[in-house]
Amino acid sequence: MKARMHIKSVEPRVYKAMLEAEKQMATFNIDPKLNELIKLRVSQLNGCGYCLNMHARDARKLGETEQRLYTLSAWWETPFFTETEQAVLRLAEELTQLTNRGVSDEVYTKALDLLGEQTLAQVIFAIITINSWNRIAISTHLVADQD
Repeated sequence: MKARMHIKSVEPRVYKAMLEAEKQMATFNIDPKLNELIKLRVSQLNGCGYCLNMHARDARKLGETEQRLYTLSAWWETPFFTETEQAVLRLAEELTQLTNRGVSDEVYTKALDLLGEQTLAQVIFAIITINSWNRIAISTHLVADQD
């Protein structure tokens, strides 16, 4: 696959704003490993090879286990994820796949109960942001680095 455009060069102001959003999110209360799980699961759903490659590498650097990385696409079938992680992954799936029905009250309320309002808001922003990055990478054919 060949890259279509270098969007960072074509529209640097908006790209810079996206990077600034990432800096702000680095101050969030979200556990860094959970943040990488969000990025990976959303990227799986969207089929973004570039982001999957990047965030699998980042998750490993944070100490994420191979077992959890391998089973993330079927997390609900395993005992490897905490109740909070499961709630966040459900929310990530529903927020990413809005055409299915949007975010259900059940999923939203469970996440709110486990996370509290501020952390839930931060998780929502994290999900929205990786969805945006996925769409940038997919539409411009960003090519994943080989290890």
